[in-house]
Amino acid sequence: MKKILVYDTTLRDGSQGENISFSLEDKLHIVKKLDDLGLDYIEGGWPGSNSKDVAFYSRAQELKLKHAKLAAFGSTRHPRHTASHDRNLQALIEANTPVVTIFGKTWDLHVKVALGISLKENLDLIGESVAFLKSQGKEVIYDAEHFFDGFKADSAYALATLKAAEEAGADTIVLCDTNGGTVTADIRERFQAASKHLKTPLGIHTHNDCEMAVANSIAAVQQGAVHVQGTINGYGERCGNANLCSVIPNLELKLGMHSIGKENLKRLTEVSHYVSELANLLPRQDLPYVGKSAFAHKGGIHVSAVMKETSAYEHVDPAVVGNERRVLVSELSGKSNVIYKAEERGLKIDKSSPDAKVVVEKLKEMEHDGYQFEGAEASFEILFDKLVHHTKEFFELDGFRVITEKKGVNEPYSEAVIKLRVDGKEEHTAAEGVGPVSALDRALRKSLTTFFPCIRDIRLTDYKVRVLNPKGATDAKVRVLIETSDGHDTWGTVGVSENLIEASWQALVDSITYKLKKEYG
Repeated sequence: MKKILVYDTTLRDGSQGENISFSLEDKLHIVKKLDDLGLDYIEGGWPGSNSKDVAFYSRAQELKLKHAKLAAFGSTRHPRHTASHDRNLQALIEANTPVVTIFGKTWDLHVKVALGISLKENLDLIGESVAFLKSQGKEVIYDAEHFFDGFKADSAYALATLKAAEEAGADTIVLCDTNGGTVTADIRERFQAASKHLKTPLGIHTHNDCEMAVANSIAAVQQGAVHVQGTINGYGERCGNANLCSVIPNLELKLGMHSIGKENLKRLTEVSHYVSELANLLPRQDLPYVGKSAFAHKGGIHVSAVMKETSAYEHVDPAVVGNERRVLVSELSGKSNVIYKAEERGLKIDKSSPDAKVVVEKLKEMEHDGYQFEGAEASFEILFDKLVHHTKEFFELDGFRVITEKKGVNEPYSEAVIKLRVDGKEEHTAAEGVGPVSALDRALRKSLTTFFPCIRDIRLTDYKVRVLNPKGATDAKVRVLIETSDGHDTWGTVGVSENLIEASWQALVDSITYKLKKEYG
């Protein structure tokens, strides 16, 4: 089985993505996570460019990596400096990593315009920089920046730059689609030309400006690349880099090649979510393999088929990448969705009974009115129990009143008064909050705590409002999605109304009812 070396540049190239900024501690944590995943190389940053990366490489010496080699990144020497006196190259040596990756100019346009030197001088920069780093005992990876654009402009010169790196002793030469604008057919053709010209192992580094980064990486491997660079979740400048969370399973599961191994592959989804958490970004649900929606089924026909044979609508078993199958309930649902969802959540239903049809029809009616249960599975479960098992309410509302008052320049003041009954016993409670929904939530929980002490354990962790018909202006219908946690479990509930407070009330009641259902059945 052919081995493909995986090189991660999340902490350098990935951090150049908009809205991404890793702290020093974040970077150290991510290195350990990527090492556990079984990656071969982890690029930590550019020590010649900023103090944080200098500090990172100093702290990284304390890490006990089990598999990965740490790489420092930089450029070829400055045209006015010799290699041995170049500050950037010295910073790479001082980073004290076993691997150094440097990039050099391959496109004659960049040599003439960006560097302002002759083509011959650029070849000298490449050769002397690689040779110097090799003389310092480093494994040297040479990134041929803009190779594919450079080859298109002047193929002979682009190949000459690669030859300069090879003759100087580069261990791996990586062909870079730096602008991300090369289509797959051209990647194949130009990669093949380079491989015929060189004996050094070749790698690939692609960007996603044409949504082809993963496809181009795979195409390069099929042409002989043994080294693939990319980032977790495809983070990176502009449209991002090749997403290793797609590249790796494609290598393992589609091409039958070895990268991190089948056992490590099971941790891929976990690592994807971990890195997005430290990047302070919501995980993209639509990512292949690791996204929450990657194995989500909504259409009734799809679900019916998947229940009989998962391969009918799944190209791989979600478990092999650490993900899971999800069945959604919506206006597109059929009986199969409801049965699957009920069984998944441990709800009892007779498959031959008409109850499933009743639930489907009610779901379609409610979704037509604006309800959405994809992020509110607790509300689905409560609805299911009411329709199928005719469960009784834990409490009954007599009424509530919410007042918001603002005086002068002071902050608005909100108070909610609520009257409800539990087993015939009346409770009348008031509570204040930072807003009307906050006040209502506090009043509801305060009134129920006397009867159900477990209410003290829950808290709202997220609150979202979606306007369903913007043309309705202030009379528009809204959907409120609430996320609630008791410290152990988290669940979502939904409410819909033209009145924001009423929609919020519906979601709040479901959130508490779900907790009571868990505790008292």
